[in-house]
Amino acid sequence: MIANDCHCHFFSPRFLKALAREKGIDSEDDGEEVAGLLGWDNPGSTGILADRWQQELDRNQVGRAALIASFPGDEESVAAAIARHPDRFVGFFMVDPTQPDTSERVSRALSELQLRCACLFPGMHRYDLSGEATRQLFEIAASHPGSAVFVHCGVLTVGARKKLGLPSRFDLRLSNPIHLHRIAGEYPELPLIIPHFGAGMFREALMLADLCPNVFLDTSSSNGWIKYFPGLTLTQVYAQALEVVGPERLLFGTDSSFFPRGWNRPVWEVQTAALEALGLDSSAQEQIFWKNFERLFPNLPEGREVR
Repeated sequence: MIANDCHCHFFSPRFLKALAREKGIDSEDDGEEVAGLLGWDNPGSTGILADRWQQELDRNQVGRAALIASFPGDEESVAAAIARHPDRFVGFFMVDPTQPDTSERVSRALSELQLRCACLFPGMHRYDLSGEATRQLFEIAASHPGSAVFVHCGVLTVGARKKLGLPSRFDLRLSNPIHLHRIAGEYPELPLIIPHFGAGMFREALMLADLCPNVFLDTSSSNGWIKYFPGLTLTQVYAQALEVVGPERLLFGTDSSFFPRGWNRPVWEVQTAALEALGLDSSAQEQIFWKNFERLFPNLPEGREVR
């Protein structure tokens, strides 16, 4: 196996139906029309999509992958995929902590549904990371050993929404990693994952990770945010991240999402090339591509939670 992947989106039938509703497409539509507009394969069913992801991991020699339920309320889709292939998938789920049922939903996801990581998108859902709603979520996650919290900081664009002509009324002001400093320090045993090296707030993400040893950086996507830093390359990004946090707190990911593209192997190839250019030894590369994921999200005995 070449890697574990800490960042894959599970674009379930429920996800497509949610987009269809926003687009004003008949609520009885099974996602076929939206999939056609996006140029995606219709997932068909949660079970079929889970099986396709498992086959895609096999085809690309990927060991395990984090699957992210990509809109609030879709936890059960990812839970069903995990139940189908528990040795291959780890469940992440998007949550909006400002919603009234957040506490109950997160508690159930991390216990009954055996998901492992709550994903926050403060710029998308427009809330203050230092507020009480975020604190309550961290408290719940910390009470479930083996869980983590993922916070999308920096620039955020959602390609599917843009292609469908749907508005993305996000607020970049709410996406600064620095806003996590206090709460990360208050829950030092709770792993906190910042994707895409901070997605344009690279300096701030490094500052947070330097001060808080429970902060991990996920390397996923094309990292197009580099365009905001003239002359910066992915190799240099890796070099600086390694200098600040070392290989022990970098988590490889691709940001893979839809079919027919499937697992985004070119991201792995580019990142492998960047680390080879740095002359990083095989042991350190193994930590980034494999071992750190296993350390944070070890396989659970069937039917049991981490305690």
